[in-house]
Amino acid sequence: MEFIKQQPSSKAPADWFTGDMRWDVIVAGQEPSRIRANLVRFSPSARTHWHAHALGQTLHIVSGTALIGTRDGTLFEAHPGETVACPPNEEHWHGAAPDRSVEHIALWEGTGDGTPETA
Repeated sequence: MEFIKQQPSSKAPADWFTGDMRWDVIVAGQEPSRIRANLVRFSPSARTHWHAHALGQTLHIVSGTALIGTRDGTLFEAHPGETVACPPNEEHWHGAAPDRSVEHIALWEGTGDGTPETA
């Protein structure tokens, strides 16, 4: 068993997001575990750029109002306690509503074969 102490929050790389966004790594599993989980905080109007995850991504909203968009024009609004599951390789973005910040837990898996998890 491993006990993982809380790590300092990190500011997201500017080329991944617009606006102010920070995350705390909850777990970054080492092989054979492939689980990845971050607690992510977006300021109002901040969001990710378009991206996709090879094995999909699950977003669980902790506080605030989240917006999640897909390439086909679908826009989801999600609130605390709600979960959005993005299927493998579906291009999407996620972030905060214009007037509210949002905090969510992002979960995804590594590929296990060395190919990129996120594109």
